[in-house]
Amino acid sequence: MIDPHAPAPPGAPPPWAGPPRLPVRPGTGRFLVLACVFVCAACGLVYELELVALASYLMGDSVTQASVVLSVMVFAMGIGSLVAKRLRPFAAAGFGAIEAGLALVGGCSALALYAVFAWTGDWGGPWAEGPRYLLVAFSLTIGLLIGAEVPLLMELIQRIRRQDAGGAVADLFAADYVGALVGGLAFPFLLLPLLGQLTSTLITGAVNAVAGCALILGLFRGDLTLRARWLLVIANLTVLGVLASAAVLVDDFERAARHAVYGRDVRVALQTDVQEVVITGGTHGRPLDLFLDGRLRVSGRDERHYHEALVHPAMSGEHTRVLILGGGDGLAAREVLRHAGVHRVDVVEVDPEVVRLARRDPPLSHLNGHAYDDERVHVMTDDAFRWLRAAPPATYDVVISDLPDPGITASTKLYSQEFYGLARRALTPGGRLAVHAGPVSSRPRVFWTVDTTVRAAGLRTVPYRATGHDSGFASGPDRSAGPTRAPHDWGFILASHEQRPVLRLRGGQGAPRLGTLTEEGLMADARAVEGTRVGGLGASTLVHPRY
Repeated sequence: MIDPHAPAPPGAPPPWAGPPRLPVRPGTGRFLVLACVFVCAACGLVYELELVALASYLMGDSVTQASVVLSVMVFAMGIGSLVAKRLRPFAAAGFGAIEAGLALVGGCSALALYAVFAWTGDWGGPWAEGPRYLLVAFSLTIGLLIGAEVPLLMELIQRIRRQDAGGAVADLFAADYVGALVGGLAFPFLLLPLLGQLTSTLITGAVNAVAGCALILGLFRGDLTLRARWLLVIANLTVLGVLASAAVLVDDFERAARHAVYGRDVRVALQTDVQEVVITGGTHGRPLDLFLDGRLRVSGRDERHYHEALVHPAMSGEHTRVLILGGGDGLAAREVLRHAGVHRVDVVEVDPEVVRLARRDPPLSHLNGHAYDDERVHVMTDDAFRWLRAAPPATYDVVISDLPDPGITASTKLYSQEFYGLARRALTPGGRLAVHAGPVSSRPRVFWTVDTTVRAAGLRTVPYRATGHDSGFASGPDRSAGPTRAPHDWGFILASHEQRPVLRLRGGQGAPRLGTLTEEGLMADARAVEGTRVGGLGASTLVHPRY
């Protein structure tokens, strides 16, 4: 008589490795398992890329955010694989539960992160660490669940037809890597432009839940008790219900979150091929604010302080032809056109929608003095670096670099030695280059790195700054919303390659009347800036960025 509770003899297959009970042929079953691997891998990579994209958008510095998310996720995948070894006797039920959990967590991750950002203020101040911990928690949880898929899928594919471990691993990883390729390409080229960050993640979660549930209930339902089947169905229906409800309400959520971030007077909100553009105010006496990717680019309260300080010191001298890099809002062009003797202004802006708004949005076009209606202004839609590479040498008397802050990874190449070398080539022998270099008092190291980099390109420099007159200087590129992040000054570099430029304002006939900017104030601010100098800094290059 055989004792059913007796231990299996050495070398015998484990008790859960009995003959499969499948409703299809083994070959079809293997194909369906590998198809599920493909779908789940695509969904997993979308979750990863979504976390990286949203964290970069909300916190900036995409290199740091990508490093944190991917390294934590890969580490968690290894831990998940080890933990899942204990679930091999219940591979079918375990895989179904893991996919339901992954669909819920991954699908709702973007929504939760954006909600925390919107309703706890910016990512600085007393709430600074909470959102970052939440980002790590999501990365860790999603990585654990993705890592747990592999051992269970290996067990399921071996349940269909036994083969050598190397062959099974090769088949599994081939489907996994191809799925990751499809997910990685679908996110930036299909999901993000068509559906946006929140909706695309919710739909990805729904696809994930359907694929996992269909595989288990369709192929391996014989491995589950009746109660386990019903639990799996109820769990997945609940997940799909949550995701569907969130998808239906996502527009209302975005509007509420946008109001929480930008206030109630949002007039324009659109996602271009380059960035998110939001305009608030500008009517009924409220000052206009222009936000690009969540960062305050223009504030109607005191934008003239910034743009006057950026433009007018560089216009002291020959200024027949002027090049503006960035500045699609038209405000730098407005200041340039105030000078008599300007024959041509070329504006190189990467986002045509910003230029369209600067032309057609009544409050913004009024603020920029309808600069784009002037026939001397010509707009080129292109990346500033790429455009400078093709620009003819010795063409411009003045080059104004009105670009986002160097702390943003996407802008780093626009603050490199190579970039300033191209700008130097585009200048006439007596030409001047004016560079926005970020706040001095709060980030002196970044500011002086810009100065070092400009000098490394063969230019002579004069650093200076503009100071705000309110609680914080509200205008200028890359000032995040919220008073806790408001810098109290903005730094600039005036440069020339023949001799060290003189910091002065153009006087005499045809010189514009300025607001609060004076030559004495510029000289005083330049002396104050010298007191913050940081020595021993290297130049930032394309292969060795230092910001």
